[in-house]
Amino acid sequence: MDRNDSFREFVATHQRSLMRTAYLLTGDAHLAEDLLQSVLLKVLRRWPKHVASPQAYARKALVNQYISWRRRPARAELPSAEPPEQSYSSEDSTVVKLAVRQALAQLPPRQRAVIILRYYEDLTEHETAKLLNCSIGTVKSHAHHAMARLRVLAPELAPKFAEVEALKEAHR
Repeated sequence: MDRNDSFREFVATHQRSLMRTAYLLTGDAHLAEDLLQSVLLKVLRRWPKHVASPQAYARKALVNQYISWRRRPARAELPSAEPPEQSYSSEDSTVVKLAVRQALAQLPPRQRAVIILRYYEDLTEHETAKLLNCSIGTVKSHAHHAMARLRVLAPELAPKFAEVEALKEAHR
């Protein structure tokens, strides 16, 4: 199998998962597509020699690129009141999905990245810290502050957040 075939196979296997992460980071389907496309180009440039764990490398690149985009001055694109035409999350009701997306959109980029990696991507604190290039303590702190902020932003979701945190605790 040549370089291009192995990369195509990687994309075919992991595109949905990476797109979900990109969508959860950006909160916008079109921005998520742009983010994923730019990251896949970066991954392809380094493929396969410099990429020991392609999925981890791509996920880390998504988070870094997203944070980099957030640091830039505001783009010309305007947010829309219309929900995205395609959903990438689980079977929760539409109302809950929208409330979670709106609350996540109000978190700072690093806190949002920690919540998505820990609770949506189901990564451990250690894996999340490695991807974000920070300490486990920083991951815990970001998660704690983000969950507290989410409880304020979306109090109707507090029971859902408690369930998720309890499941994470049980798996430690």
